[in-house]
Amino acid sequence: MAQVGTTKTGIVVGVDGSPESDAAVAWATREAVMRGQPITLLHVVTPLEAGWPPGPVTDGIPNWQADEAKKVLAKARDVVDANRGDAAAPEVRAEAAYAPVVSTLIDAAQGSWMTVVGSVGLGAIGRLLLGSVSTSLIHHAQGAVAVIRAGRAHSDDAPVVVGIDGSPASEQATALAFEEASFRGVPLVALHAWSDIKVMPLLNMDRRDYEVQGHEILSERLAGHQERYPDVTVERRVVCDHPARWLVEAGEQAQLVVVGSRGRGGFTSQLLGSVSSAVVQAARVPVIVVRPAAT
Repeated sequence: MAQVGTTKTGIVVGVDGSPESDAAVAWATREAVMRGQPITLLHVVTPLEAGWPPGPVTDGIPNWQADEAKKVLAKARDVVDANRGDAAAPEVRAEAAYAPVVSTLIDAAQGSWMTVVGSVGLGAIGRLLLGSVSTSLIHHAQGAVAVIRAGRAHSDDAPVVVGIDGSPASEQATALAFEEASFRGVPLVALHAWSDIKVMPLLNMDRRDYEVQGHEILSERLAGHQERYPDVTVERRVVCDHPARWLVEAGEQAQLVVVGSRGRGGFTSQLLGSVSSAVVQAARVPVIVVRPAAT
């Protein structure tokens, strides 16, 4: 079975010891076992501000940070062991980096197949919300970025949902979504949202015209993938406007939502990047955001 992004290997997980970080490690472990991918557990420690004066209060911080990094990475390894099931443990590498969080994770994403982070968590010295990190990653990191929430279980039989708009990012998201559904042995919900209903009178088109064109787009974009993955049952949905709302709603009955980033949709001038941001912020299930490959 071909995999998306086979020129890159490995799953990088940003870890910080928070419940969201643990959820990200658990999800990434299952993904790694499923795909036979190695995992890098990456804890990023922000260096001291240059303006901080040395003294008794600050002299011990570097040692404290190093000790905390060891604890965070050790805890993350325990989470890996607890979530691999009966499968052989994936290859695990643990790293602590002393650098800015966002740029370090973006750099790590360049050489990895997927980057995984919690939706919200505590960053260096508890000052940085990992939510801001995930937002930066889905807009700037290369490849697939998975954002995981803590505390909500899902059925292993629940489907995968993918947003389709015909853009290059959407095409890569569709390919990945088919893979995910195939590996999990679950159906795929392919959703296309046409917009904006306010311009229909100007374009002399009615709702049925949009629906027909929406189904045509889905047929075109799904055909090749359905041939490659005959084991995946596909449910097609064409909806009106607000793709983020519909993706979040569909995600309530799903185990995973996959969406592209920074693509332009067939009938809309809205950047899909804003859609992916809205879905990541609102969805209560894991979301994978796929950016177009660098050219």
